[in-house]
Amino acid sequence: MQAAHIAEWVQSYGYVAVAVGTFLEGESVLLVAGAAASRGHLSMSVVVAVAAFASFLGDQLYFWIGRHYGTALLVRYPSLEPRAARVRGLLDRHYLPVILSLRFLYGLRIAGPIAIGMSSVSWPQFLLLNGLAAVLWALLIAGAGYGTGHALVYLLKAVDADELWGLSLLLIVGLVWWLLARRRALNNKS
Repeated sequence: MQAAHIAEWVQSYGYVAVAVGTFLEGESVLLVAGAAASRGHLSMSVVVAVAAFASFLGDQLYFWIGRHYGTALLVRYPSLEPRAARVRGLLDRHYLPVILSLRFLYGLRIAGPIAIGMSSVSWPQFLLLNGLAAVLWALLIAGAGYGTGHALVYLLKAVDADELWGLSLLLIVGLVWWLLARRRALNNKS
């Protein structure tokens, strides 16, 4: 989903968008929700609470799926096997830090809890560690969005329209230059 669509979704559906987005995957939705909270459109404490709870529930569901259907899923979707194997290898060596950091590792948010469900980690251990990780994740990601929202407002207040047009023109010229340089490099390789 593109950032503009995520922003519209959060603006239109508020906390429901935060809940659904963080239940499924969540970083983009949570960053946008944090930025919306910085502007007063949402409550930061409610954003963090909803995100922590929804992502916690999502991971509990994925753990349960892994525990009960993990092997069948890997047979049906073999593309998940490399991620599941990666998580299992990490779990064998360092299960505590893996569970606490898994939601911060790109591409492992859904496959990770499924793989943990397939491992020897007990449900009570995962419940406790996943709850702690969900709260930390929600605080950090929403906080990053909140800080970014404040920084953008500050920057936009400090820049007048002429400077903004000049900066835009400079960025466009830089992008065109980079694209041309990249094209030349690719042509030279051929």
